[in-house]
Amino acid sequence: MGDVAVGARSGHDGEEHRGHPVEGGAREPEGVMSSGSDAAPGGDGTPEDGQRAGGGAVGTDEPPARSGKPRSFWKELPILIVIALVLALLIKTFLVQAFSIPSDSMQNTLQQGDRVLVDKLTPWFGSEPERGEVVVFHDPDNWLAGEPAPNPNAVQKVLSWIGLMPSAEEKDLIKRTIGVGGDTVQCKGDGPLTVNGKALNEPYVYPGNTPCTDDELGGQFKVKVPKGFIWVMGDHRQNSRDSRYNQSDKNHGMVPVDKVVGRAIVKAWPINRWGTLPVPDTFDQPGLGRQSTASASLTVAPQGVAVAAVLPVVVWRRRRADRLRSTTEPKATAGKR
Repeated sequence: MGDVAVGARSGHDGEEHRGHPVEGGAREPEGVMSSGSDAAPGGDGTPEDGQRAGGGAVGTDEPPARSGKPRSFWKELPILIVIALVLALLIKTFLVQAFSIPSDSMQNTLQQGDRVLVDKLTPWFGSEPERGEVVVFHDPDNWLAGEPAPNPNAVQKVLSWIGLMPSAEEKDLIKRTIGVGGDTVQCKGDGPLTVNGKALNEPYVYPGNTPCTDDELGGQFKVKVPKGFIWVMGDHRQNSRDSRYNQSDKNHGMVPVDKVVGRAIVKAWPINRWGTLPVPDTFDQPGLGRQSTASASLTVAPQGVAVAAVLPVVVWRRRRADRLRSTTEPKATAGKR
C-alpha cells in the first residue's frame, strides 16, 4: 500500500456522513485508515481492476507473484564454465605434485632449482611410463647413498605438509625413460644409444656430451628390460648416476614401475623457463616398438572429471527452474479475476 495517515478524513471535503454534515472538529475513530488519495471512479474506493493499490489480489494477503522464468542457457554457460575450471583446478591441485630439481643430471632440459609439475593421476588408471618421458621415481635401491639430505625452507615444509611438494624424508630422482619392459638397450663406444637395434637421435643430450660414455664403470652395456621395469638415463650423460651405474643393485639398474611417482609434464618455475616436457620425436620412429596411447588419452582426465561433475549441477538447476515456474504461474493467474 502507499503511505497511510492515521485519523485522516474519509471521502471528499464537504461530503455528508449518513445525511449529517461532518463537524469540523470531528475525527474518525482510532484505527480507521485511508489511502490518503482520491477514490477510484468506481465510487467504492477500490481500483477498477479489482486489485489493491499495493498490487496484491483483493481478498488475499499474498504478495505479488514473481516471474518464474529460468535463466537462458547462454546466461548460465559462463557460470558452468567457471565451475568446471574451479573443479579442474582442485583436481589438479591434489593429483599433480611439484618437485624441485636438486642436481644437474637432466641439463639442459632441466636446470638445478627448476620446479616441475608431475602428473600423478595417470598411474592410478594403470598407465605405465613410455619411452622418452621424463619421470620422477622413488629411490629403487639406495641410489642416493652419500648424497646430502635436503634442508627445506619454511615454505617448502608447508607445501610438503599439504601434499603439494614431497617431504624432505622422501628420496626421489628424476630421469628420462629410455627403455620399457621387453626393450633391448645398448651403448657401444661413444654411441649412438640404440633401442631394439634402432639408433636414437638425441638432441636433448647436454651439449658436449656423447650419447654413450666410454668407461668400464657401466657406460658400456647391453641390457634387456624385464616386464614391470624401466631403464632410465639423465640428459647430462657424463654427469648422471642413472641405470648405467647402478647395475650392481638388486634390480640390476632397472627401476620398478611401482616406484614411479609420475611423469613430469611442465616446467612451472622460474616463470621465464615455463614450458612443457613432451616426448621427443626420436622415440616415434618406425620399428622402435609400438607405444601405448593410454598415457596421452588420460592426460585430459582432470578436465573430463570436471565436466562430469558439472553435468549434475546443470540438471539440478534446470529441474529447479521448472519447479519454480510450475508453482508461480498458477498464483500469477489467480490474482486476475
